Order: sequence, then C-alpha cells, then structure tokens
Amino acid sequence: MAAVPALAAGGGGGGGGSAPSASAPSYDPAVEYQKGVAAYQAGQYKDAASAFRKVVDAVPRNAQAQYMLGASLLGAGEYKKAIRPLDNAVKYDEKLVEARRDLAVAAARSGDAKRAQEQHAAIKALQEGCAGSCPDAAKLDAALAAIEAAIAAGTQSSSLARPAVQFADAAAVDGAYVAAVGLINEKRYDEAIAILDSALWTAGPHPDILTYLGFANRKLKNFDRAEAYYRAALAVAPDHRGALEYYGELKIERGNLAGARAHLAKLDKLCGFGCYEADELRRWIAEARPSAG
Repeated sequence: MAAVPALAAGGGGGGGGSAPSASAPSYDPAVEYQKGVAAYQAGQYKDAASAFRKVVDAVPRNAQAQYMLGASLLGAGEYKKAIRPLDNAVKYDEKLVEARRDLAVAAARSGDAKRAQEQHAAIKALQEGCAGSCPDAAKLDAALAAIEAAIAAGTQSSSLARPAVQFADAAAVDGAYVAAVGLINEKRYDEAIAILDSALWTAGPHPDILTYLGFANRKLKNFDRAEAYYRAALAVAPDHRGALEYYGELKIERGNLAGARAHLAKLDKLCGFGCYEADELRRWIAEARPSAG
C-alpha cells in the first residue's frame, strides 16, 4: 500500500506493520487473497479456491473472502462445496447481493430448491425495497433473473456457472486508500467507508484498510462493526500498532479500561523506545481514569 498521512490529532497514527508478525499465520492473507484474484481472473478456479481458503482460515468473518472462495468453487463446478462459504458470506454481509445470487445458483445446481427459493425471496425483498432507485437496482434485477434461470434449470443444467467479479487494479486501490484517509481526516466517514469497502474486493484483508474501516465505523458509533474490523486487522497482523491503539481507544469508549491497558502494554513492548500510538493510547487512559473510577 502507498504511504498515507496520519489521522488528525485525537485519532492516533494509522501506521505500524502492514505485514503479519511471527505470531500471525505463516502466510500473509492479503497476499494470498491477491493470488486468488489473479487465479480467478485467469479462470484457474481450483487454484483460486486454494488461495481464498487460506484467507478464510485466517479471517473467517471476512465476507469478501468467503464470497470469493464460494465463487471459485462455483466456477470449478463444485456446487455443494460452494454453498457453505457463500452462506457464510451472506451471514457476515446480509446485503452482499452477489453472495445471495451465487448461493441460490449453487443450491439450485445441487438440488437444494428450498435454499435457492429462500435467496430468491431475499433478493426479491431487497428489490422491492429498492424500488428501482437505489445504486444496486440493476444488480438486483440481474441477480433475480440469474436465480430464476438457475431454479428453472435445476440440476439438469450442463453449463458451468462462472460468476463475474469486477476488480480494480492495484494502483487504483492505492489511490482509493489515500482518498479514504483524506475523507476520514475531513470527518466524512460514510464516504470513506464506501471507498474502503470497495478496496477490500481487490486488496483483500489488508490490516491498514481494516483498521481504517474500524476507525471510521467507530466515529459513527457503529461500535460492534468497528470492533469486528479491529479484530480482523489484528488476526492478520497481531502487532499492527494502529489497530492496537484504535482498538484500545474503543475499549475505553465502551468502559473496558483494563482491556485498553492490555493494548498499551503490548504497544510498549513493541515500540521499545516509544511510539506515537503508545503515547496516544496512554493519554486516552489517563484522561479516562477519573471517569472510569
């Protein structure tokens, strides 16, 4: 990722170890995700599935990774195996239209008509709520048509299902990341989240992106979502200083001063001679202590 400016005062620095530490998985999930994307684009669906499976093992709650694993298995004709990751993708992001569409297709191809109909009903409800005026209107219409065709064909269809997924190039992701950080500095958190969410499709579970998604959601008081992003960032890179600091700040906001102190202890150990993230979290703890009792 390109170098990015630090967040405004009060937020804490966003840097700190974009690659996993020795205590992380023996591979970099973001790198494996990009390997999976390259294999998927080349039509090498089994290789793509192998790469995305490593990502899912490291960050199982990542909806994009679960979806891409399911889409790869679907592309390889492994319809029954595709159902579980696609089901997980829907579980972790209920509005992920592609996941609902492909889950219905995989279910129909596997003879699970009930599951396919459930996703048809879910997409239909989203379509009705959209009323043709939301950004996903065309996507919802196309998804509904694909599901209906799959249900009609059932297990008799001989054609392979090859989900089309749009990926940005790496340079565009870097630019989007820098733009999102700028929006965060301007307190335009919803816009930043939309850009960062899009970047995840190409970059995968990169800890910097996950950390800033946590920060932006935290500023919008979406504390549960923010915590999920911080935890995902630390699952990939346990020594990521920005995630440790921000997650510590979130714990203070939620009344968990002991948890914040544990994060500070880890930062002090990591930084050795001191760093901005440790100093900032220390300040938060000092200011929170009187009110925390």
